[in-house]
Order: sequence, then C-alpha cells, then structure tokens
Amino acid sequence: MSTTTAPTESAPQPTGASAARPPVDVSGDRVPFARLAAIEVRKMVDTRAGLWMLITMAGIGFLVAGGLVIWGQEQDHRYPTFLGFITMPLMLLLPIMGIMSATQEWSQRTGLATFTLVPRRGRIIAAKVVAALVLCLVLLAAGAGAAALATLVSGGEFTLTGISLAGVVLTALVFTLQGVAFGAAFLNTPIAIVASLALPTVWTILTAMIERMAQVATWLDLNLVTGPLTEGTMTGENWAQLATGSAMWVGLPLVIGSYRILTREIK
Repeated sequence: MSTTTAPTESAPQPTGASAARPPVDVSGDRVPFARLAAIEVRKMVDTRAGLWMLITMAGIGFLVAGGLVIWGQEQDHRYPTFLGFITMPLMLLLPIMGIMSATQEWSQRTGLATFTLVPRRGRIIAAKVVAALVLCLVLLAAGAGAAALATLVSGGEFTLTGISLAGVVLTALVFTLQGVAFGAAFLNTPIAIVASLALPTVWTILTAMIERMAQVATWLDLNLVTGPLTEGTMTGENWAQLATGSAMWVGLPLVIGSYRILTREIK
C-alpha cells in the first residue's frame, strides 16, 4: 500500500513594489523632540489653569504699565522704569508657571498615557524645560511690548540706562527653571508652589538675622545674585555667585526631580 504526500503550500512571496520596500526601522524615537516640546507648550495653553495663569501674567504687565502712566511721576516715564515694574510680578509668577508645567502628568494623572507613548522619560523632562522657557520668552516679549507702549503713550524716553535686557531675560529664565526644578522635585503642584515661595523667603530672613550667614547669602541667595545681572553690572565674581546660587536653587532640585521622575512607578 503506497502513501501519497500532500503538497505543502508555500507562503506567497511579495511581488512588485512591496518586494523592493525596505524594512521599517522602529528602533529610533517615534516622536521628534520638537513635536514633544510643542505638545508641552500646547498642554500649558489648553488647560484652563494654565491658560488663565498665562492670561493673568500678561494682564498684570499691562495693568502695571497703565497704572504707572496714569499715576506715576513724569521722571518715571522711562522705558527701563516701565520694564522694571512690569517684570517684578513676572519674576514671582514665572516659577509657578514652571511648576505647573512639571507637575501636569502627576497632578492630572496623565502620566500613564504620556510615558506609554514616550517611554524615554528624560525626553519628556527636557521637553517640559524647553516648553517652560519658550512660554517665559513669550511673556517677556509681551512685557517688553507693554513697556514700549506705555513709554510711547506717556511721551517718555526710550533708553536702556540702568537696565540690561539680556540680564532681564536670563534672570527670568533662571526663575522659570527654578519652578520646573521644584515641580519635578515635589511632583505636587500646591506643595511645590508653597516650597518655591516659602523656602527662599525663609532663607532670606535667616541670612538677614544671622550675621555669619550674610556672606553666604551673597553666594546662595538667588534674589541677590541676580541683582547685578538685571542691572548689567556683572563681574567675574558676580558670575561665580550666580553659578553657585543657581546650582543650589535650580540644579539641585532639578537633579532630585529628574531622578524621581525617571524612577517613580506610575499608577
């Protein structure tokens, strides 16, 4: 009795254009970094809290400029004066904006979706930093425009005596980074906001009360080390003081926060 072997069917081979198509490389990052940064910027604008935060910060600048035009003395109608008064409240609010950018995934419980789509958490951290800095520059541009408009309306003098535009921009970026760093370190918006406002204030009070700490404050108090920067009177020692102050209030919490984000379990 003979047995017959059933013919085996071979898998169809690709023909035509599909045969010449190269294999898809999925080893690289699927989302470009520029798109990640743009998404982080949009997330800050799309949320109600973030949008109103930005509107409030821009509105305060125009209100301050208008108030100075109406009630300010004539000698105060100068571009540096307007810009200085406008940027003072911005320096207080920019860290809060940075905090909100860093804590979105944890306060709104969107971390699981975000880190599933982009598993490399370090890229998300970098995108948040870039997004916060971009929004900072946009707000500064609005503030500079408000100062220019107020100077024009009041018939004031356009001069940069006593102020450094580059120094103001760099100072604003430092305070924004401080907010991102505190937000990453605490991963909780209310706690990070309280800490970013309370800790520097307590530090300033302690250095003012304790004479031995007065010299330390010139190297570690972020408000003091950024003073010469906005005035445009930086020296070599001032740059060293800025570096040490930034390392304490920006670098250290940012390192702690980055470690927490990279290692924390998402629930």
